[in-house]
Amino acid sequence: MRPYWAFFRTRFLALLQYRAAAIAGIGTQWLFGFVRVMALWAFYQSAGTAQPMAFEQAAAYTWLGQAMLGMLPWNIEREIGESVRTGSVAYELSRPLDLYAMWFARCMALRSAPTLLRAVPQFLISIFLIPAPFGMRFGGPEFAGWLAALPGALLLSSAVTALMNASLFWTVTGDGVIRLGPVLVLIFSGMTVPLKLLPDWAQTFLFFQPFMGLVDGPAQILAGSMPLARLPLLIALQWGWAAAFIAAGRLVLCKGLTRLEVAGG
Repeated sequence: MRPYWAFFRTRFLALLQYRAAAIAGIGTQWLFGFVRVMALWAFYQSAGTAQPMAFEQAAAYTWLGQAMLGMLPWNIEREIGESVRTGSVAYELSRPLDLYAMWFARCMALRSAPTLLRAVPQFLISIFLIPAPFGMRFGGPEFAGWLAALPGALLLSSAVTALMNASLFWTVTGDGVIRLGPVLVLIFSGMTVPLKLLPDWAQTFLFFQPFMGLVDGPAQILAGSMPLARLPLLIALQWGWAAAFIAAGRLVLCKGLTRLEVAGG
């Protein structure tokens, strides 16, 4: 485990150096969050029927989604993608280490470091500077439930990212993966709109599909729109889907390595 921890730590510390980008990202995420909350406010004001989430819950959900944006698997690890494209991945194969585990450790750093830089300021702004009902409000049990769901969300996001990286062996540039991945993630994770506001007939599918555990499930727990009694099921789904994506990532990587050609070999 020590070599993989070293890969994670090195990449994590490197990503923490991008403080200027983090500050710019905080401003951008706050602006988009403000626009989304105002759009939700207009929707709730004009809605003629009761909604499955109160506006205060939807606002808290939105701010949490903006704070945790960096955890979403909406991009690949660029250094890994470049190593596959240029063939320098052969140097990594020469090490007596598990290539997938090395990549997975770096994916965890990619998903956690930017989140750490941006989430804390976003939390403070939405809690203390934005007045009710537009800010983020939650209770102690809900916050504890969200913390319990956070490791599963990170693991699931890293597993999806690792699978996207492994799929680069099957593409020329990886543009298809980079373009299609964010669309699926943003829609089905609940980042675009809370999944609970979508049609009732789709709710069962939306709850059990893999990307719900990234944003929607943890955010609903924190906002109070999902009963804490469903927390064990949410965590089980997160870890179960993470295991499935890890297995798929290992399989795709194993098959992809058989297609690898370096210097004609």
